[in-house]
Amino acid sequence: MIHIDKYFTRPMTLTLELPPELEQYLLQEAKQQGLSVEATTLQLLTNSILLKQKQAKAVDLLQSWIDDGDVEEQQETGQYLLQVLDNDRLSERQLFPLEMKGITW
Repeated sequence: MIHIDKYFTRPMTLTLELPPELEQYLLQEAKQQGLSVEATTLQLLTNSILLKQKQAKAVDLLQSWIDDGDVEEQQETGQYLLQVLDNDRLSERQLFPLEMKGITW
């Protein structure tokens, strides 16, 4: 887990050559947020890393369910979930049509 205070106790200096499009994006974001380009860049980088960490934790959790679970129970739960999602729709169109199983889901 990243702790923001770490950035301020042991700073690391980076010098980057950015393409003009990315530079413009950072300048625009900084202006919209009322922050310096450096602060905006640090915020975007931190948010990106934190998101990756959350995603990795979610993948690990899902993998632990797969590794530790009963295959038959998982299949039954999956089928039930698909059925409930298809039934609880305003549209008659199914989200998970049987003819698309193995192709799109």
